[in-house]
Amino acid sequence: MKTKLSPRFWCAVTLFSLIGQVAWVVENMYFNVFIYKMFNASASDIALMVAASAIAATVTTVFMGALSDRVGQRKLFICSGYILWGISIFSFVLIRTDIISGIFPTVTAVSSLCVTLVIIMDCVMTFFGSTANDAAFNAWLTDSTDKTNRGAVEGINAMMPLVAILVVFGGFMFFDLEKASSWILIFTIIGIVVTVIGVLGIFLVKDTKVEKPEQSYLGCIFYGFKLGTVKNNSLLYITLAAFVIFNTSIQIFMPYLIIYYEKSLGLTDYVFIMAPAIIIAAVVTAIWGRVYDKKGFAFSSGIALLSLCLGYVILFFTKTTLPVFIGSLFMMCGYLSGMAVFGAMIRDNTPENKAGMFQGLRIFAQVLIPGIIGPGVGSAVLKNAETVLNNDGTTSFLPNENIFLASLIAIVLLIPLLFIIKKRNSSNES
Repeated sequence: MKTKLSPRFWCAVTLFSLIGQVAWVVENMYFNVFIYKMFNASASDIALMVAASAIAATVTTVFMGALSDRVGQRKLFICSGYILWGISIFSFVLIRTDIISGIFPTVTAVSSLCVTLVIIMDCVMTFFGSTANDAAFNAWLTDSTDKTNRGAVEGINAMMPLVAILVVFGGFMFFDLEKASSWILIFTIIGIVVTVIGVLGIFLVKDTKVEKPEQSYLGCIFYGFKLGTVKNNSLLYITLAAFVIFNTSIQIFMPYLIIYYEKSLGLTDYVFIMAPAIIIAAVVTAIWGRVYDKKGFAFSSGIALLSLCLGYVILFFTKTTLPVFIGSLFMMCGYLSGMAVFGAMIRDNTPENKAGMFQGLRIFAQVLIPGIIGPGVGSAVLKNAETVLNNDGTTSFLPNENIFLASLIAIVLLIPLLFIIKKRNSSNES
């Protein structure tokens, strides 16, 4: 029998997942645009920022996830984390060349200093965001669900990045991103919204009962890295290894995607082009979580990855609006459906009452390793990319279609692991 979940739970999942993903979309897809447009950042700067944020997210999730297990509460970390997350987002309104040059009048390379400050503050913001979302919220989702409904819940959770992209794209279309004033308003609005959601959580989130682990806090931190834990949960760790490759494929192209659409393809109206694709992909992702519940991992992951690869192929070979839309649709359906399937599989194989301890491992697989390797591969692929001359005499790189070819190759490397997971999963079920 499928375990029913309350309307209050679904409301909390929807709000916290959506607003959290809005904040992550701005960081993952538009911080790159922010430093590219405002401070002429290079591909190496973007890769460094993504990698630094990935490290901050992983370290935070490991330590704060274990702490939430020791404290035995998720709500405290979720609500306070969202409030501080919003405040840290708002702080980016102060990173402007006019303000920084006034504070450091002797510095000549003001733009370079601004890029450095953005990277540092991005890590600070990531600490609060990962505490709230990656560590506490995701552990709470695992605690609040079971094997009869995790696919459905993960389908909603996994579709939110696409819904968030739609919200952000729709909101950003009203701003001229070449102007610093637009970024001030953007960071102000998002900072306030995230903070308000944190306050609402005090009344909305129902804390689950978490049995405090016998291990010390230090023991909780390192529990997931012990050889005995790996041996006792081999299917979980193989799934995490596959998740690493999947997310590395995504991170090869994702940091450069908006720049590619706008600058390389000249799709200045990419918001209108992408909006229908995002809506369709969001619906598909919500449904696909239920497919996982009924059909299992092998079927649901295979179809999701096939869609992702088809999207890569189309985007590699096409440059005009309609084919780019079709390629983007397949790519996004595969990406988010894959996230739902892998997310549900990881939750299903997470040891009971230890969800907080294992969130750090999930972030290793989802953020840290892919966040370092993926953008690095993307930067290497774009090393000799075409450049364009800016109005101020500086030059900026133009991403090209080779990022999709590199992403496709990464997915091909994933296939052997999928067969191993299928075999192990079948053995466990029998």
